[in-house]
Amino acid sequence: MKRFAGSLVVAGVLGVVAALVLWALPADEFVFEPGAAKPLAERVEVEDAKPARGSVYYVDVFVRRTTRLEELLPFLLPEGSTVVPERDLLPPGTTEEDRDRQTAADMQRSERVASAVALRAAGLDVEATPKGALVVSVAQDVPAAGKIEPGDVVVAVDGAPVRMPEELRQAVGSRRPGNTVELTVLREGKNVAVEVETVASPVDPDRAIIGIRVDQEADIELPLDVEIDLGKVGGPSAGLAFGLEILRMLGRDVTKGCRIAATGELALDGSVLPVGGLKQKTIGARRTGVDVLLVPAGENALEARRYADGLDIVPVESFQQALQRLATSERTC
Repeated sequence: MKRFAGSLVVAGVLGVVAALVLWALPADEFVFEPGAAKPLAERVEVEDAKPARGSVYYVDVFVRRTTRLEELLPFLLPEGSTVVPERDLLPPGTTEEDRDRQTAADMQRSERVASAVALRAAGLDVEATPKGALVVSVAQDVPAAGKIEPGDVVVAVDGAPVRMPEELRQAVGSRRPGNTVELTVLREGKNVAVEVETVASPVDPDRAIIGIRVDQEADIELPLDVEIDLGKVGGPSAGLAFGLEILRMLGRDVTKGCRIAATGELALDGSVLPVGGLKQKTIGARRTGVDVLLVPAGENALEARRYADGLDIVPVESFQQALQRLATSERTC
């Protein structure tokens, strides 16, 4: 009897050890987990600040590899999680370190662009010299995948200079789907010639595209000093929140005393661009107890509303529209 009991103890210990090993071993997929909405008041500094009432929050997503144990027992994943294939986060030939560097660069650009957009909205002069079309993302199912990289700046098409995203769209759109174009991209300080085949637009089969999303690359000079520090948080999706907080720091009553959370990438023209992780961001904002969550209009807003559970979701297409929606809201806090 004692020998049998001892065997059970040994088996139990081995089971625990095996579970711990499986928990520690990373798997081949990634998991998106909800993060908490966090106030920007201690993260954003603006010269001559006179903060207005209320709070602006940013929302992020915790991203990590799944474990072998979670792969075997998916119910162990945290509530609100989404498992994402490795190829969706790490295109062929890239590493996690490459991704970290890119998201850090995206954050720096987001901070600069948000500052420019917010200070312009405050009526200040902001100098922005167009320098090309910055590649934000590349579709995985197009010939450009693996040739064009996020962070590249397209400065010419078939030798013709490109200073703004619209010039790139016009140049590519003048071709036929299946034609090849030569792009000159600025990569790590050097001009690189890349030939890519165009594909048909899913919206208009007669229009050629190359399957990349671009933003304005520009030299920006700000009239006021703005410092933003989110630590190790990367990516461009806090741009809308940054812009709102900068205006709040300058005395604009953008929140009406409420706790306003926001997610969305800001383009230099003030457009609010779609971002990822809306399920996790909405759950995180809801759990934090904010009053409102501003999100990009379209699919992002639809996703957010699926997980809102009573949280007020406000879809916006531009920074000016965000300000208008907040200004005309009947909510009081």
